[in-house]
Amino acid sequence: MTALIRAARSGNMTVAATKPVISGFDKRQMATSDTGRILAALGEAPTEEAVARVSPWRYAAPLAPSMAARAEGKTLDCEALFSFSNKVLQEEVDLALIEGVGGVMVPLDERKTVLDWIAACGAPVVLVAGDYLGAISHTLTAVEVLRMKGAEIAAIVVSEGEGGLFADTIAELGRWVAPAKVLGLRRGEGGEGLLNALIGV
Repeated sequence: MTALIRAARSGNMTVAATKPVISGFDKRQMATSDTGRILAALGEAPTEEAVARVSPWRYAAPLAPSMAARAEGKTLDCEALFSFSNKVLQEEVDLALIEGVGGVMVPLDERKTVLDWIAACGAPVVLVAGDYLGAISHTLTAVEVLRMKGAEIAAIVVSEGEGGLFADTIAELGRWVAPAKVLGLRRGEGGEGLLNALIGV
């Protein structure tokens, strides 16, 4: 998501970006957390106030939110999460981005998953995949449940990893997920091309 934020801002677009739920969060390492990286891409310092604004639900344990919250004697309020997310989507900006947590079927509480969150927002989905062994099965499973829920898949972005299967993964997924676009993002690459491809979706 940070590549998209930077590309949009370099093109003078206004951006609203949030990662409402984060687990494995260490307050002592705010700057290097996913939330801190989002703030850096937005040109903001990782102050406690800014972190709380971008990621209102923060849990220490690196677990699914349902489990991480339970470890702290809490329960994630999904209705509040869905309401918060929809307010972000309604901001008067050129680009509004919401980063999820884990995969499509990650539990948020005792009954709801990230899939329910996606459905509650009704926004187009950019599904991020890897190029590791097993990534195609994982990605196609996510695509299937998203389509069953009626979610619009704007694109699937394959993020280059260490698997050495980058081009092959893009090509194979493209054969299975049409008409959804499959795009690639190489390590160290800026997000300009990706942003242009997404805006053209």
